[in-house]
Amino acid sequence: MNADIAVQIDKAKESLAAADLLLSQGYYAFATSRAYYAMFYVAQALLVSRGQSYSSHAAVQAAYGREFAKSGDLDARFHRCLLDAQDLRNVSDYGVSTSVTPEQAKQVIVWAGQFLEDAVSYLNRV
Repeated sequence: MNADIAVQIDKAKESLAAADLLLSQGYYAFATSRAYYAMFYVAQALLVSRGQSYSSHAAVQAAYGREFAKSGDLDARFHRCLLDAQDLRNVSDYGVSTSVTPEQAKQVIVWAGQFLEDAVSYLNRV
């Protein structure tokens, strides 16, 4: 794993750890946001492994879908999870009349952990 990929994976691990800590303290919105960012960093690491780099969330999500979900290189459900997690992150960060439930926060953390685990396994094989 090259250094650029390792940096993204380390950021993903730290974000996931922060999400767990925030969840345990009842900060569901912030836990959701950190868990989404863990997934975002994982997607960036995977794209870097293919020589690609994008700055916008939409571009990373689209490229991840094209490169990994459609190709079947990783489980396609992670693309849906990434998109759904961003929707919840938007509610977390910008929502006024709605909020993220503890169950939703836990779900995004589970997705992030699974995505990270599968991505690291994939990156170690290629």
